[in-house]
Amino acid sequence: MQTVMHKADTRGHANHGWLNSYHTFSFANYYNPDRMNFGVLRVLNDDTVSGGMGFGQHPHDNMEIISIPLSGDLEHQDSMGNTTVIQSGDIQVMSAGTGVTHSEYNKNKDEEVKFLQIWIFPNKRNVTPRYDQITLNPADRKNKLQQIVSPSKDDAGVWVHQNAWFNMTRLDKSHALQYKLNDATNNGVYAFILKGNVTINGQSLHERDGLGIWDVTTLDIHADSDTELLLMEVPMKVRG
Repeated sequence: MQTVMHKADTRGHANHGWLNSYHTFSFANYYNPDRMNFGVLRVLNDDTVSGGMGFGQHPHDNMEIISIPLSGDLEHQDSMGNTTVIQSGDIQVMSAGTGVTHSEYNKNKDEEVKFLQIWIFPNKRNVTPRYDQITLNPADRKNKLQQIVSPSKDDAGVWVHQNAWFNMTRLDKSHALQYKLNDATNNGVYAFILKGNVTINGQSLHERDGLGIWDVTTLDIHADSDTELLLMEVPMKVRG
């Protein structure tokens, strides 16, 4: 088993007034050569956007972009003609492929919106851009894993151009469960703790800590308090 720990207070931080963002990996003005990525997981941003504010139109290409709202309402518009609102319980994916522009704004002027912005390198370049979002019931992740991302259109969650699986769970204190990797030969798992305290394969983690694990077949997860976490299983090798 190999691991890398990223404590919450070691993340990059940028407060632009309207945007308060924490970067697990190098992003924008935060550069750390030891924190470039975890396998194909390139960006994990923990963003809070003030009421009525947001990101204007900007371009992306050849990246799988996943947004997970934690609270509030985030309005999305893109060059593919989509105008949508995502909120807690929704999962959004955009395959940038050959190129797309989009904007994201807090739809409400009187409350913040909090969301995770995640980028993963795709296993196919220059695909036709696409957009999708689904609504899941958070109650279905109580004391069990709820899959939210997979490589297959026919599997649970949104799908991506990558051999990646994401799961979320909400655990009561003292509850334990096991995660079995889908591809233990090639993949690792990055665990991000949204709330509470948890022990994963003997490592103690707290709110907003991140732990990357590879060269394992399973993760043993024990909730030391009521907790919520995101598990991102991704290939460890980035292929050009």
